[in-house]
Amino acid sequence: MENESGHHLRKHQFFITPAHPCSYLPEREAVTLFLDPRETVSEALYGELTDLGFRRSGAHLYRPHCQSCSACVPVRIRVADFKPRRRQRRNLARNADLRLEIKPATFEPDIYALYERYIAARHRDGDMYPANVDQFRSFLLSSWANTAFYCAYARDASGAERLVSCAAMDRQANGYSAIYTFFDPNESERGLGVFSILSQIELCREQGLPYLYLGYWIKDSAKMSYKADYRPLEMLVNEHWIVLR
Repeated sequence: MENESGHHLRKHQFFITPAHPCSYLPEREAVTLFLDPRETVSEALYGELTDLGFRRSGAHLYRPHCQSCSACVPVRIRVADFKPRRRQRRNLARNADLRLEIKPATFEPDIYALYERYIAARHRDGDMYPANVDQFRSFLLSSWANTAFYCAYARDASGAERLVSCAAMDRQANGYSAIYTFFDPNESERGLGVFSILSQIELCREQGLPYLYLGYWIKDSAKMSYKADYRPLEMLVNEHWIVLR
């Protein structure tokens, strides 16, 4: 682990998984590096690992460790320099009627129901389907992360509100880490995935946080290539953050 993260992380234990099918690039195998789940994860350690390209899934911190492939590139948005493009401004205008609320990251029936519908509509052919409560908890929640749900609500003609989007995000010292977003599959015309990222960028700006961490950009994966739309974007290459304008 010395070459990967520097001398300040040598005291921590990491594990490497056997090769397994890649989730994003067909016909490729992936290897993943995990922090020992027995480690006590402090806010400082989580921040260090995030800056080294690690991501959180439930209580686990991981990053790709493939020897023959470097397609997964950690990226973060430079909040102070970000200016929405024309189509992003149109997205904000289209969703100007939505009410945003930050909520504690706990199990709530309406949030889980939205998650369940989203997984059924978008990931029916994947290992996340069918969704269940235990999967929801083990994927999005963690006892040590400072996690919140950023929820968007639409109001109908009668004035009643309904949840249309929810972003799980971790507050860190220098930004939010966008963990996962799920939204109403019947509201595709709103572009709620884009709106969620734009809303989190603005939240970082309001709270004086310099970065929104988006996870991995994968150029040849349609699921991940969209992240390059949010520039200037910083990319972690050879352990250094470089700017993509």
